[in-house]
Amino acid sequence: MPVELKNLEDFIKVTERAIECRIKRSKGGIVKVKARTKRYLYTYKVEEQKLEEILSKVKCKKIVDIDKGEVKEAKAG
Repeated sequence: MPVELKNLEDFIKVTERAIECRIKRSKGGIVKVKARTKRYLYTYKVEEQKLEEILSKVKCKKIVDIDKGEVKEAKAG
């Protein structure tokens, strides 16, 4: 069962240990950012206008945009 986080700071802390993050857009301008850790799947809902701001703070090794089919790998080092 996924865990939904309501606090942005908590979600950013989770992304530090996440294996990958996924972006899923839904109707109504809401975007779910999902962080998969070894044990749990964490979700955070955000408005589409604030997505780029959130992604600049996220520290995932791999970011997958499900709707666009894009994969961004973090740079080593």
